[in-house]
Formats: sequence, structure tokens, C-alpha cells
Amino acid sequence: MARTRSASPSRRPPTPPASRWRRRLVVTLQLCIGIAVLALGALAIAVYVAMSQLPSFDSLKSSPNGQMIRVHAADGTVIVSMGPSFGEWLPYSQIPQVMRDATVSVEDRRFRSHIGIDPVGVARSVKVRYDRGHWTQGGSTITQQLARTVFLNNQKKFGRKFREGILAFALEWKFTKDQILELYLNKVYYGGGAYGIDAASRKFFGHGADHLSLAEAAVIAGLVKAPSNYSPTADAEAAMGRAGVVLETMRETGAITASQAADADISGLKLAPEPKQNSVRYFTDWALPQLDTLIDETTEPLEVWTTLDLTMQRQADEAIRANAPPGAQGALVALDRGGEVRAMVGGKDYVSSIYNRATQAVRQPGSSFKLFVYLAALEAGHKPADSIVDEPVTISGWSPRNDSRRNSGAVSLRTAFAYSLNTVAAKLGQEVGFTTVADMARRFGITTPVNTHPSMVLGTSEVRVIDMTRAFASVANKGVAVTPYGITRVTANGQTIYTHEVDRSHVLVAPYVAAEMTDLLQTAVNTGTGRAAQIGRPVAGKTGTTSASKDGWFLGFSSGITTGVWMGRDDAKPIAGLHGGTAPAKAWAAFMKPATASRPIEQFDTQVTLPEWQLEPDEESYFGQPDNGQMAVDADGNPIAQDGVPVSTDSQTGDTLARPDADQPETPAPPAVPPQQMNQDWIDRVTGRERREPSPAGRQPLQRDVPRDQVQTQRFQSDRDQEDRPNQ
Repeated sequence: MARTRSASPSRRPPTPPASRWRRRLVVTLQLCIGIAVLALGALAIAVYVAMSQLPSFDSLKSSPNGQMIRVHAADGTVIVSMGPSFGEWLPYSQIPQVMRDATVSVEDRRFRSHIGIDPVGVARSVKVRYDRGHWTQGGSTITQQLARTVFLNNQKKFGRKFREGILAFALEWKFTKDQILELYLNKVYYGGGAYGIDAASRKFFGHGADHLSLAEAAVIAGLVKAPSNYSPTADAEAAMGRAGVVLETMRETGAITASQAADADISGLKLAPEPKQNSVRYFTDWALPQLDTLIDETTEPLEVWTTLDLTMQRQADEAIRANAPPGAQGALVALDRGGEVRAMVGGKDYVSSIYNRATQAVRQPGSSFKLFVYLAALEAGHKPADSIVDEPVTISGWSPRNDSRRNSGAVSLRTAFAYSLNTVAAKLGQEVGFTTVADMARRFGITTPVNTHPSMVLGTSEVRVIDMTRAFASVANKGVAVTPYGITRVTANGQTIYTHEVDRSHVLVAPYVAAEMTDLLQTAVNTGTGRAAQIGRPVAGKTGTTSASKDGWFLGFSSGITTGVWMGRDDAKPIAGLHGGTAPAKAWAAFMKPATASRPIEQFDTQVTLPEWQLEPDEESYFGQPDNGQMAVDADGNPIAQDGVPVSTDSQTGDTLARPDADQPETPAPPAVPPQQMNQDWIDRVTGRERREPSPAGRQPLQRDVPRDQVQTQRFQSDRDQEDRPNQ
């Protein structure tokens, strides 16, 4: 029986390879289209959301980039503008056509045709990136740059570029091309702190941007690419070269003709001079950081009103520059009776050195530190007329000496202070306690560390000029604390957000102590070491000189103004002839005489009383070798060897002596000087009226019937005249 073959299913012919690839291509294309549609939808949603969140055109016009701070002097004059500067806002119609054309030509020549992003520009940027291996030019449009300037930053990251693109689309969707260009030209950064074409025009050319020439517009338009590289004030040649590129681009795009490009005289442009960075910046550098503790506002533009008197500041500058010795620096702080800083000079030239020696430098004050020694003594019960013996003294192995190299016996505190007798200061410090003196210094505003070694009474602890000036101002304020301040009020958008209030409640010493201290300070100026500071009205002050004349000070007050002056080298090297009573006192007088000229003459509570004797002015020297600003005693106050020279103490006198090295021949000791007695013979000797042997023709007795006070007055005048003469 035959087997029937079952029917097999029909087989499809194999699909040609071309059909398979075609189907895959269709699927891929469909997928891409679907993704593109989704992406476009997401993009549209993102742009719509961004557009809905954009501020209005008027809001964008009124929102500056960064916080601007304008600082006013006491009379309202703007002395410094800090942070970004903005000129007048120019509407589109008032922006010169050459400025608009220059910007569009060099930054975004297809600005009028794209929708926020220029595909041609992006493609060109990618090609250059491929050819050169790194990004050398961007494809950002004006709209993208505006989005980055207002809403983003300059980080070169994909995420930032994506957000920048979204915002560019949103800006194009919400605003017209003219509005976008108006925002851009008024907000973009042109270098030198200038935002917007008007600020740039005023900074670089000294006039507003509403009447820019073609050459000026080319310079400003060329700055956007690299403000720091093409700034006319930083590199005028580079700025002119870049302006030439802008003109050529404008010619290529048809914005100007070839003849117009040739007629633009770029090389003939006159740049506005840069404002001089004078010593006002020393004051603003000190005052403005205090805003962080005074206010919380960090975004709104601020108007800061200060205590600075521009006339006094100019006088302070002139006084320091005219009197500081060659190679030396100088600093000055002037305080009004409430603590208002009226003038501050931190150096001879702010441009060459921004280091503020009035508020930052710490230097030894020399004998001006005796203010605190005598304040402590007066508070302990001493009186200016009290008698104290000026004699050799040794404290814990330390033996100070007077610059005259002699001792005067019994003198009053007034005399000792007027002539800055070091031995008396040491005795007073030992009596009241060196810790008490240090506490008095801190009480009066010394913020630097104060040591309690015996030699601290001669000013071996380093201090700041502003702190010492504050201390003297507190004495002038009858013992009530004076705190220096420079900011009186701060306003933001016309609203006052800070007002300074002077605290007059902190009493440092009793009024009678301050009055007695003023008595001593007057004497130092009238007949003592500070005579060069006389200005024709009552003055109270004190000199200070450190060892080897490395620092010179004068601090004093008159008619409600307290001024401190310091001079010295930044490297602390000696300056020949520098003493507190010379250049610093002369600078003080040169400043204070015009500064107080318009103020009424004020008498102190205590009238000046002349000291008993006319002694040599003190130069605040030390016994033995100068210590060059370092302590010459150990932690226990005992003398230590310096520079390899052993130190010993004379067994008979207690004087600290330096032993010569073994390799050097010993120098014979000078003959002993007998103690000086302040009797009539001594007075006759120091005033040049020694007894003379009569001539054989006849003996004329020495006249002694002149009243003592007249003799004293004549002697003061004679010595003053002698010291006023130039050195022969």
C-alpha cells in the first residue's frame, strides 16, 4: 500500500540583506524622531518654565550685578567707589548707532536672525576645537552672554552651557531684539570695574556713552572678549590693536565703509587719567571691613558716610611727606573728641605701599609709653609737684640711665616727666608695680601684648599708632574712654540701616587724674622734649624715641583734636638724628596748626606750670649697649648677653656693664663722675654763669639780687635760643 506523503508548510524566501538594513534604519529613524519630539517637548517646557520665571524688563534694568559701595567723606564728597561701577542707563534709542553696530559685528553678527543660539557659530567653534585640540573661541551669542552675565557664571561646564541655552531661548521668547541688546550694552562687563557702556565710557574716556565716536565705540566693543587683556588703562597698545580688529569686522559686515574705517583715528584717542590712589585709601581700607560686623546687607548698593575730613587728610599727607627723614616711613592718626577719625596716613605713598603703618604696624613707643607709668602713679596718689630723687637705680639687674648721663637729685614729677628722666620712670614703675602699669596701658586701649619686665616703663612693648593715639585722646577727654571710629551711618536704597552712637559712659580714670596728667603733658611741650610741637595755643603731648633712633613718636592734643605721629623705617634700621622731639614733633605741629586754625582756643583744666630746672632733652637711651628693640633682660628681669658679649654688674654702683671680648684690648674705664648736686653752683654752671675771677683792675661781685623767678625765666629763654640754633 502506497504511503501518502503529508503536505509540508510553505517556506518563505529569505529576506534580502538590503531589506533588513532598511527596516532597521526606519526603526532607528522613528526612534530618533520620537526622542527628538520628546526632547523638543521637554525643551519647550523648560524654556516656557524659564520664561515664566524671568524678571520683567524693568526689573532687569534696575538690578545691578554685585554690591556697589560708595564711601563719602564727612562733607558728603564721594571719596571711593568700591565694587562694580554702573553709569547711567541708556535706553536703546539713546545708544549711539556706532556702538550698537560695533557690538553686533564683533560679538554676534547674526544677532538679528537667530533665536538665541547660533548654529553656525556653534559649528565654527566645534571645528576650531577639532583643528586646534582646545577651545579657542566660543560660539556664544549676545543673548547667551546676557544670560550668563545676569543669571549664571563663567564656569566652562556642560551643565552651565545647557542652562545658558535654555535661558537664551527664554530671553528671545520674552523680549525683543532691541530690548536684549539694550540690556546687554548696559550690563556687560568692560573691565576696570565698569559694567555697561556708560560706566566704561566715563572710566576710559571721561564722558558719557551717549555721544561715543566710532573709534571710542570700537575700543569699548573690543573689551568684552578679554577685559583684563584689552583694558586701555592696563595695556593701551593691546586695546588699540583690538579696536582695529573691531573696525575691520564692521567693514566686513557692512556696518561702516572702508573710508569710515580709515578715518577712525584710534591712535589719537585721549584716555581719561586714572584717579590717584592717595592716602584716603589707607582710611577706607581700615574702615570698610568693619561693615561685616555692623550690617547684614550684602547685595543692595550701599552709601557709607564716614568721619574723614578731606582738608585734614590733605594736611596730614603734606606734614608726613615734608618731615619724614629720607628712607623713613611715617604714619599719622587724628581723632576728634568723640573718637571720629579725621585723618589717617599709613605711609608716604599708598601706590607704592598699601601697608597701613597707622593701624597694622607694631613698633616700640619709647618714652611716650611713660604716659601709662605716670597715670598709674597719679592714680596711686602722687601729685605733679611731688618730689622724687633722680638717682642711679638698679631693678633686678637692670640699670637705666638718663640721656644726659647724670642724675639731678630731688626733682618734681613734673620736671621728671618734662625731661623724660628714665630713672624716675623706673622708680615709679617699681613703686606702683609693673603689672599695674601694664594694666593701665590695656585699660587705655593698648591691644598688643604688654610685658611686665622693668624696662617696660621705657616703652619696650610694641604698640600701634592708632592705639597710642586713642590713649592720649582718652586723657584729653577727661579720663573717659575714646574709641576710634570711621563710619557714621550706612544707607541702602535711601534707608538708613546703621547709625553710629558714641559711648561716653566708660570712665578710665578719675577726672582729676586726667587733669594732672594733662598738667604733665603741657610741661613736656612748653619746656621739655616736645618744644617743637608748639602751635601758638595750649598743647599737651609727649615724645618717644627708641634705642638707636629706630622709632620717633609724638602724640598730643589741642582744641579737641588728638594726633599721633610715628616715623621710622619698615626694616627697623636706625635713622640718624631721629628723635620724637624732631621730625615727628615738627610733623605734628605742621598738621595741627592748620587743623585747629578754625577752632576756638581751648584752655586746659590745669594751667601750664614750668619745671624747676632746665635739663637736657632726653633721647630715651639705655645704659650699656642699645638693645635694638629687643629685651635686654631674661624672663626674671636679669640682664642677658647680647651678640655674644657677656654682661656683668658693677659691684659698687650696680650699673650693668658689657665685658669686652678676650680678643679685644680692654678700654680703660672713664673717671668716676661725682654725683651732681642741684645747688646754686650747679645752676650757675648749667646756665653758663660760672663765677669768674675779677680782673686786677677791680673786683665786681656777682649780682645775686635778681629775683629767682626772673633768673629762671631768663635761663629758659637762653637755653631755648641755644637749642634752636642749627648744629655747627
